[in-house]
Amino acid sequence: MKDWSPKNFRYHEEDGVAVLRLDRPERLNSLTFECYRELASTFADLQERRSVRSVLLTGTGRAFCSGGDVGEIIGPLLKMDGEELLAFTRLASSLVRNICMLRKPVIAGLNGTTCGAGAVIALAADFRVASRSARIAFLFTKVGLCGADMGAAYLLPRVVGHGHATDLLMRGHFITADEAHRIGLYTQVVDDAELMDSATALARELADGPRFGLSMTKEMLYREMSMSLEQALEAEAQAQAICMRDQDYREAHQAFLEKRKPDFRRIRENASG
Repeated sequence: MKDWSPKNFRYHEEDGVAVLRLDRPERLNSLTFECYRELASTFADLQERRSVRSVLLTGTGRAFCSGGDVGEIIGPLLKMDGEELLAFTRLASSLVRNICMLRKPVIAGLNGTTCGAGAVIALAADFRVASRSARIAFLFTKVGLCGADMGAAYLLPRVVGHGHATDLLMRGHFITADEAHRIGLYTQVVDDAELMDSATALARELADGPRFGLSMTKEMLYREMSMSLEQALEAEAQAQAICMRDQDYREAHQAFLEKRKPDFRRIRENASG
């Protein structure tokens, strides 16, 4: 098994949950070029890491992530030519792609300020559990850029609707945790002191769930975004028929007969052993 010792964030696994913690609190966990690369690579590699059943991404200090570091990214970008700029924007987009395409649940534990690229990274997660101090902004237009960045114009309307997405991407303003929860951007809002307990509890709940069924659910949610109703119905019929042949489905039925809770972890461990 690959021994992961990332340089740009902290990583550990516990009880089937991979915890990635951005750890530049003095810079509001802003991103560097190398951090983008390492995060994108890690989320790609997590697909094959059998010990991981769910992922929790969070930050240290008073911010989740404030986007690209002004000194280490924003300044250098002003000196790049068009080809170099496109290489960077594609790198940033690959991080979002790898989060979305990871067939395991991803939870963003938003511990504070979440803006710019940090807001899109949070948006790419399947769940966003936020502290009450976790204000958020897609502030690209505030710095003279397009509000559509790293997939924001694709993902955000599907989460909060076209009207709210237009407001957030065009105005680039911060909204409070309560407002983000009201429009459906945040899955859950908790007191600051309860954030990690709540986010970890959700990550463990999902890690205890049916690995194959959850991975298929995530895949279908993305695949069906571009399907017609007839295509979606047929795709779901095929997906469900596949799931009915999986050992998780058999375990759920057996647990019902035995009047106990399904143990999806045990059967996977026995099968791999």
